[in-house]
Amino acid sequence: MKKLFTIFNLLACVSFVFAGNPDRQGSAGAGELLINPWARSAGLHTINTSGISGIESTRLNIAGLARINSLEVAYSHGKYLVGTDISTNALGLAKKIGKNGVLGLDFMALNFGDIKVTTVNFPEGTGAYYNASWANIGISYAHMFVNKVSVGLAVRLVMESVPGVSARGIAFDAGVQYVNGEKDNFKLGLALRNLGTPLKFRGEGFTVPRPSPDATNVNLAYDQRSAFYELPVTLNIGTSYDFYVGDDDIRITPIVNFTSNSFSRDQLGGGLEISILKDILQVRAAYKGELQKTTQVIKEDIYSGLSFGASANLTLNKEKKSRIGFDYAFMTSRIFSGTHNFGVRIDL
Repeated sequence: MKKLFTIFNLLACVSFVFAGNPDRQGSAGAGELLINPWARSAGLHTINTSGISGIESTRLNIAGLARINSLEVAYSHGKYLVGTDISTNALGLAKKIGKNGVLGLDFMALNFGDIKVTTVNFPEGTGAYYNASWANIGISYAHMFVNKVSVGLAVRLVMESVPGVSARGIAFDAGVQYVNGEKDNFKLGLALRNLGTPLKFRGEGFTVPRPSPDATNVNLAYDQRSAFYELPVTLNIGTSYDFYVGDDDIRITPIVNFTSNSFSRDQLGGGLEISILKDILQVRAAYKGELQKTTQVIKEDIYSGLSFGASANLTLNKEKKSRIGFDYAFMTSRIFSGTHNFGVRIDL
């Protein structure tokens, strides 16, 4: 138990060192690291820090990766902010290593579609198109201690590019989960995400021609400098409790979560998940709002509000507890028409 509290205190102290305030809102980059492409956890507004499990843990609390049977493969597709023609795709694989360890690999990419090439002379487009590439790939490891405490660590390569310029960086995630009770009813989780190196765009796109200062009709190539930008560090602290009805056929789980954002306002969220027929069918809903509303200039986060979702899990092998799951989630948004997520999971 002392080791558990030591881990909690260490992560909390690190988060306070790098924590910011609402005045820094909009000054961070790599916002795609805050996008959750996985449907199950998106249905709970990404607040299930204490109870999230499997490959979806890579976008919230990496410690939950340890809670798989043997092998999990998952894919998810999202319609991001319907009306923008942006979509997300995520693929993940988690494999048990030894008795208590789990190794995970996940990939996420944003698809912006074809974007018009515009210039000063052709503001409506030149007739050409280009593609932007925003992607990140992570490798993670989680370990379970006596089925009560799990810890995890992940390293993620962040990649952003448009024709002519690109940026690369490394982000680290760490998390811990603790469960207790007769049926592991009580859960507590803490996760620190996106702690890493600043990013800077580089490339030929920053090269501009300028007249030579000592010759006429001669242009020289000069490289412009771009500024560094920080990653959006977040700290999540959450708890939940499972209430069972009847012969454990129905599970009702209320969830509470606090999110500290280094480059925006802090958030507080609450949710409820109901499982029927021993997890064959699950429905969930959550609400998340912002704190520290001290200015009217900066509006609320685009995702402040309601989310909901559902899952259907079909057993493939009862003895091995293998199954396939189908997930859906919808998150309301302040502008545009919300985000839809669709996912499929195979747990062997």
